[in-house]
Amino acid sequence: MRSIHMLKIREILRLQSLGIGIRATAQSCKCSRNTVREILRTAELQGISWPLPIDMDDASLMKIFYPSNSEPASRKPEPDYQYIHEELKRPHVNLRLLWTEYKAQQPDGLGYSQFCNRYRNWAARTKAVMHLEHKPGYEMFVDWAGTKMQVYVEAFPSQSLESWIIAHINAFRYYGGVPHLLVPDNLKTGVKKACNYDPELNKTYLELSEHYGCAIVPARTRKPKDKALVEGAVGDVSTWVVAALRNDKFFSFHQLNLAIREKLRSFSQKPYQKKDGSRESVFLELDRPALKPLTSKDYEMAVWKVSTVSFNYHIEIDHMYYSVPYTYIQKKVDVKISTYTIEVYSNHVRICSHPRLRGKAGQFSTNPEHMPPNHKEYIQWDGNRFLAWACKIGDNTRELVQQVLSSKKIEQQAYKSCFGLLRLADRYTAFRLENACRKALALRSPSYTTVNNILKNGMDKVESPVPPPKNNIIPIHSTIRGAKYYAQGGQKA
Repeated sequence: MRSIHMLKIREILRLQSLGIGIRATAQSCKCSRNTVREILRTAELQGISWPLPIDMDDASLMKIFYPSNSEPASRKPEPDYQYIHEELKRPHVNLRLLWTEYKAQQPDGLGYSQFCNRYRNWAARTKAVMHLEHKPGYEMFVDWAGTKMQVYVEAFPSQSLESWIIAHINAFRYYGGVPHLLVPDNLKTGVKKACNYDPELNKTYLELSEHYGCAIVPARTRKPKDKALVEGAVGDVSTWVVAALRNDKFFSFHQLNLAIREKLRSFSQKPYQKKDGSRESVFLELDRPALKPLTSKDYEMAVWKVSTVSFNYHIEIDHMYYSVPYTYIQKKVDVKISTYTIEVYSNHVRICSHPRLRGKAGQFSTNPEHMPPNHKEYIQWDGNRFLAWACKIGDNTRELVQQVLSSKKIEQQAYKSCFGLLRLADRYTAFRLENACRKALALRSPSYTTVNNILKNGMDKVESPVPPPKNNIIPIHSTIRGAKYYAQGGQKA
C-alpha cells in the first residue's frame, strides 16, 4: 500500500461511514481510487470503522496500515538516561564522553546524534518549573538583571474565518438540510494551501464538515470551469440583490441582512426565462429531498492553533495559561479554542481540557494531576499538616513547630523550615529530635538551625546540669548589722 498521511486515512474512513462513494472520496482526499479501496479493505480486515477509538493516535494507525514501516528494523539498547543526567553534573563530563562509554558497553547501540537527541528529549521533562499563584503586593522577586445548491446570501463585515463558518451554518439553516459535498473556492479561510492534488484544508472548516457529516472538495486552482455555476449565481446576486439595494442606506448589518433577505426571496421566486418554475420551486422539488438532515445542535465555532508546552507545563492562549500533563514539556500540541472550552490534542488524541478563562489576563488553570510528583507534594502542605506530623514525634516538637509557624507574618514562609526540621527525625530518630526541640525551647531559640546544631553536636545526649536551689535566708555574719542597730538609731547595742 502506498504510504499516505494519517489525516487522509481518517478522512477516508469518515467519508466512507457517510456513504460517500469511492470516486468522490478519492476526489475529496486527493488520492487514487485504488488507494481508497486499499485503505477500506485493510480497515475491514482489521475490524476498524469510523468513528475511531478516542485513544487511537497516529502511531497506532501506522502499525495497522503500514506495519512494515512502524516497526524498527532492530531495537537499539536504550541508554540509562538518569545515569547520564547525574554524570553530566560532574566536572568536565560531557555527552561525547558518556556516549563513548555507552558504545563500549553496547557496540550495537545508538549513534551519537540519536544518543544526544533522546537524552535531551528525556531531560526536558526534568526541567519542569511550577507556577504559583501570587496575590498583589504579596511578594517581590529579586535578581540581577542580565454546494451545488441554489443561492443563499448574507452580508458580513469581513472575510474572516468566523464569518465564513457562520455563513455556512446559517446557509444550512436556510436550506433546512446539509449537502453531501461542499465545493469552496480556494480562499484562505477555507483552504490553507491550494493544490490540485493535495490541498490543505483549514482545520476549523474541516471540523465543521465532520460535525454536519459532509465532504469538502475544493475547486481546482486556476480552472474557471469548476466555478462557473457559482460564479454565474454570484453575478445574478450582484445584480438582483446587491445592485438593487445600491441607493438604500443601512446603519447595521442586521438591517442590511433583513433587506437582503427580502430581495433574495424575490430573486428566488422570480420565474425562469427559458424553463418552467423558479429557483425556489426547483429547490423544493429536487434539492431539499436530497439533503442530509440537519444536526440537532449547530456547530460551535472553534479555532485551532499549534502551541509548545513550556517548562511550567502550561500553554498560553490569549494571555491565559492552561496546564498540560508534564510529560509533554517542550512538545508541540494542537489546541482547539471554542467559546467555552480549551481542548488540547496530541496526535489527534485529546490529552486534557479546561473551561476557558475570562477576565483579567495572566490567569492560570492548573490541574494537579498534570504536575510532576514532587510538585504535587508541595501544594498539599499547610500548617495543620506540619503540626499533625510534629504531634507524632512529641509535645516539644509540636510546640517548636508551632512557634516557627507563628514567627512569620505569612505562614507559608515557615513551611520550608518546618519541613526541614521534621525531616531531621529520618536522620537522627524521632527520640533525639524530641530531645533537641526540648533544649531549643529551653534556650528560647525555636528554629531549624538551632535544632540542627544541637543534633549535629550531640548536645541532645548531654543532660543539662541541675541548678542549685535558691535560698532566700540571709546568713548570720559578724559584719552584718541586725534590726536592733537600726532600732537604736544606728548605735551599737
